[in-house]
Amino acid sequence: MGDRLRFLLHRIGERLWVRPLVMSLLSVSIVFLVKTVDEYDLGRRVPELSQVSIETLLAIISASMLVIATFAVASMVAAYASASNTATPRCFSLVISDDVSQNALSTFIGAFIFSVVALIALQNGYYDRAGRFTLFAITVLILAMVIVTFVSWVDRIARLGRLGNTIEKVEAVTAAALRRRQAHPTLRGASVVESDPEGRAIYSEWIGYVQRIDIAALQACAETVQLRIRVAALPGTFAAPGRPLAYVTTDTGEVADIDEGPIARAFLIGIHREFDEDPRFGLIVLAEIAGRALSPAVNDPGTAIGIIGSLVRLFALWVDPAEVDGLHGVEYDRVAVPELSLRAMMDDAFTAMARDGAGTIEVVGRLQKALATLASMGDASLREAAIHHSRQVLARAEAVPIPPQELALLRELAALVEQGGVTP
Repeated sequence: MGDRLRFLLHRIGERLWVRPLVMSLLSVSIVFLVKTVDEYDLGRRVPELSQVSIETLLAIISASMLVIATFAVASMVAAYASASNTATPRCFSLVISDDVSQNALSTFIGAFIFSVVALIALQNGYYDRAGRFTLFAITVLILAMVIVTFVSWVDRIARLGRLGNTIEKVEAVTAAALRRRQAHPTLRGASVVESDPEGRAIYSEWIGYVQRIDIAALQACAETVQLRIRVAALPGTFAAPGRPLAYVTTDTGEVADIDEGPIARAFLIGIHREFDEDPRFGLIVLAEIAGRALSPAVNDPGTAIGIIGSLVRLFALWVDPAEVDGLHGVEYDRVAVPELSLRAMMDDAFTAMARDGAGTIEVVGRLQKALATLASMGDASLREAAIHHSRQVLARAEAVPIPPQELALLRELAALVEQGGVTP
C-alpha cells in the first residue's frame, strides 16, 4: 500500500493544476469560515476597522496577484523548455514536479482567489465587526506569506531548468530508486529459480512500458487458485503483445485454466517510463544528457565528466550494504521476481558515453578512471562489469584518430582497471 500511495502521489505531483486547485478551494473556504467569528461575543473586544481600508488592501492584492501568477507561469514554462532543450525531454516530469515552484504558483493563485471572493463578500456586508477584524488579520498574514514565497521562489526559478539543477534532480531520484530496489531486490517477492518451469505466459493487452507491478495483487491471485507466478517484465520493460509479462504454473507444475485478466492488470502499463521503480531509467537519462553534451552541436565535455561522477556515486551506493535501509524478507512467497542485472545497468550508463566520447581524451580518460574506481570497491560483479566496459572504452578509442601519447595513456588506465586498482 505504501509503494502504491507513493507512486500515485508522484503522478499527482506531476500535474501542475492540482495544488493550485487545492489552494483555491482552501482560499474560498477561509473566506466563508471567517463569518463564524461573528457568532461569538468578540465584537466588543476587537478594534473597529474601516471597511474601506480592508477593501483597498484586498483590491491591491487581487490586482497584483494576477500579474504575479501570470509571470510565474511564464517563468516556469520557460524553465521547462530550457530543461528539455539543454538536457533531455525525459527529465520533464522531474522539473515540473518541483515543490517550491508549484507551491509558489499555488500561493499566488490562492491569494488572488481569496482577495477577489473576500472583496465581494465585504462589499455586500457579509461580515460584522469581529469578522472584518479577522478578515484583515488573515489578509495581512496572506500578504506576508506571498512576499516570503515570492522572494524564495525568485531564487529557485533562477536555477530551475538549468542543466546542473536538472542533473542533480535526475541523480537524486535515481539514487532514491536504487535505495528502494536495494532494500527489496525482488520487490518483496521470492527469488527466481532458473530450474523452475516457465509455465503459461501472460501477455499484456496494451503496448507501452511497465511502470509498476502490484506484487500484492499478484500474490492475491496466486493464493486464490494456488498458483505460482514468475515475473518476466520488470518496471521499465517494453510490453507488447508478443512479450510475456509473467509465467504461471500451479503447485504441481502443470498449467491450469486461469483468468489472465487480474494478473495482467497487476502490471501498470504506460506510454512513458517512470523513475520511481525503474532505476535503470535514471541511468539512461543521465547517459542521454551526457550524449547530448558530447554532440558536435554542443561540444561540452565538462558536462559529460560531471555525469561520470554522478554515475560513480550511484554505483557506489548500489554496492554499499550500509545504504540498505529497512531490508525485509520475502512477503509474497508465490511471486518470483528477478533481480536487476548490474551488467545491464552498467550498459545503460556507460555504453553510449564510450561511443559518443571516443574521440575526446578528457572524457574517455575520465571514464577509465571512473571504471578503475568502481573496480576497486570490492564487489566482484562490479569489478567484472567495470573491466568489461574498460575494454570497450579502449577499443572504441583505438578505432578513432587519437594521438599516440594519448592512446598510450588510455592503455595505462585500462591496465589499472584490469588490476582492480584505484585511480591515480
